[in-house]
Amino acid sequence: MGHIHANNDPIKNDRHGLNGDDGNDPADRNEHAGTSGGGGAGAGAGALTVIEQKPSSSSSIIRKLRSPSTSRKGKSSSSSTSSYLCGLACFGTPPTFSSVGGEENGMASLRVPDIVPSPADDCQKLRKAFEGWGTDEKAVIWILGHRNSSQRKKIREAYQQLYNKSLIADLYSELSGDFRKAIIWWTYDPPERDARLAKEALQTRKKGIKHLLPIIEIACASVPQHLIAVRQEYCSLHDCSMEEDIPESLSFPVRKFLVGMVSCFRYDKELVDSELAKSEAALLHEAIEKKQLYHDHVLWILTTRNFSQLRATFAVYKQDYGTSIDEDIRKCGNGDLESLLKVLVCCIDTPEKHFAEVIRIAIVGLGTDEDSLSRAIVTRAEVDMKKVREEYSNMYRVSLDSDVIGDTSGDYKNFLLTLLGSKT
Repeated sequence: MGHIHANNDPIKNDRHGLNGDDGNDPADRNEHAGTSGGGGAGAGAGALTVIEQKPSSSSSIIRKLRSPSTSRKGKSSSSSTSSYLCGLACFGTPPTFSSVGGEENGMASLRVPDIVPSPADDCQKLRKAFEGWGTDEKAVIWILGHRNSSQRKKIREAYQQLYNKSLIADLYSELSGDFRKAIIWWTYDPPERDARLAKEALQTRKKGIKHLLPIIEIACASVPQHLIAVRQEYCSLHDCSMEEDIPESLSFPVRKFLVGMVSCFRYDKELVDSELAKSEAALLHEAIEKKQLYHDHVLWILTTRNFSQLRATFAVYKQDYGTSIDEDIRKCGNGDLESLLKVLVCCIDTPEKHFAEVIRIAIVGLGTDEDSLSRAIVTRAEVDMKKVREEYSNMYRVSLDSDVIGDTSGDYKNFLLTLLGSKT
């Protein structure tokens, strides 16, 4: 079971109430928009927009870009009756739900009632759930698990104003285990949550690149505005930049790519130059063929081009050279740089496939990687989780929901299923 990282303890670090909340939190001003081929690593609904940037002759802008070359496991479950009764308790009448977040393509799995109570009403119900000898976890899930990021922000602010206490701190004291960690991640503003995930990832001293996945997801499966918001939050929380915290223990090529990823600001519109895609596919192929993945051309192309342009480049690469770019990178070896670039390409090209793989790896085998499972579901529920679920089913011939049910239990399971939209 996972635990809150010592340096990310919300009791020590939460700004929303323990030190007062002035309503001017940078994270609140930067509700991020979803993503190009994949939404935010942490997605904020309400203000969130998911853009499916597929090049089309009618909508894509064609413009010449400067080229670098041319200068486990219980199975307890709650019945539908108990969920229904919880809904009656919270709302008085059975609510109806709509999928929200990622409104442009309807790919969010989060379901919000068509009629949402006021933040003050939600706060009162949460406060009641915390009172007494035990905590009413079902009520906590029912309320927070059916609110988008802007609504959760208003609940946090109202809770602070009504009770002079931090909602995050009360969740930390009232809940436990993986359920607590997942619901706290969910309750944070997406940029703040991802800044905390990034800090924890950069503090981990493990071999390989698995612990760096949150960094890659934030940089390559989020729109540029979200990355900027995360960087601002990171500086505010930790008094240093993400770039400064990238550990020297990593190899120089891996550090170079990580710094390039987190410090860039990509153009965020659908902009595709077919000639440039062909020329840069050739540059990438040459570098990969010579096993020079660290070449500056590779760094420049992968860390600066907009997502639509890169997907066009990847498509041309496969068309011209017969294999996909990630397959050719795999042939270069199994080092950290090769592993990082394969994840980078997947996050840009097919983020739903990346997150389906993250969830599958977290579930299969001996024991469950609850942190990875929670991160994938929490960060994509308001972005493209419907696409992730579809991809998961296509790849593994089993539903994501059934695997979550079989591999988790109790309130943790019920919360994840709520975010997946399969439990109301």
